[in-house]
Amino acid sequence: MGASATTKFTAAARVLAQRAAELDLVVPGFRSPPRIVGINRSIRRGRDGQGGVVAVRIADRPFTAAVGDMIEGVIHINRLEPPEADRVRTQLWRTMLQFTVETSSARRQASDSSATDSDRDKPDLDSGVPFGRVA
Repeated sequence: MGASATTKFTAAARVLAQRAAELDLVVPGFRSPPRIVGINRSIRRGRDGQGGVVAVRIADRPFTAAVGDMIEGVIHINRLEPPEADRVRTQLWRTMLQFTVETSSARRQASDSSATDSDRDKPDLDSGVPFGRVA
């Protein structure tokens, strides 16, 4: 795991732990990589049955997948079941989006710096406006 991946993982774990605590959930510890070679995620419960450790693999996979594993680890450690699990999962994903998506202004700046004059005259198809309405 590179220095930037480590920094990103640490920041994501802090934010996720803070949000889980705000939701009155048991906050697991987070580590990377898992002790078992060849797996993406492992969850180890605490000896008292409360808490535990969620270990995720960061290397050679999208960081969004690791964030998803961290969120699922929180759900599992807290033994949440639907519909509560769905509600909490949605809240945690909303909190963690900052680690998984590039902002449209950053994309636009990157594309503007490499775009030719003819490219700048084309309509912006990445405006975030949906193509159709859902009834």
